[in-house]
Amino acid sequence: MSTVREGLPEGRYGRSADERADRKLKIVGSALGVVLLGVVGWLGWGYIAGKSVSAEVIKFQVVSASEVKVHLEVRKDASVTGVCTLSSQDESHGEVGRADFTFAQQQSRVDEVVSLKTTGRATMIELIGCQPAAGASGH
Repeated sequence: MSTVREGLPEGRYGRSADERADRKLKIVGSALGVVLLGVVGWLGWGYIAGKSVSAEVIKFQVVSASEVKVHLEVRKDASVTGVCTLSSQDESHGEVGRADFTFAQQQSRVDEVVSLKTTGRATMIELIGCQPAAGASGH
């Protein structure tokens, strides 16, 4: 009765080609993972830092067939004048109003109700976007 040995004695013949390939793959995979995390972090920071003015529609009220009152909460640097664009749509999703609103207050958070004039009865309000006013610093 003889015993059958499986594999080679450990440490006797050095690393196998598979072990060397596995190690290289782990190193390359780790390096690519670090690079990918760095790129995602850089893009995310650039997106967040690049938005010096942002806003949120808190609520809106249709006052008449030609006017909507919109409660906005604007977040910006206190020294920045922000401009936010609002659009209103009617029941069939046709645009019935669009306007830019300027926020020059020396505060980083501004709660304000603005009046959007419309050409028909609005049923929906959309915040198109906000950005710093061109050439304005708020001073």
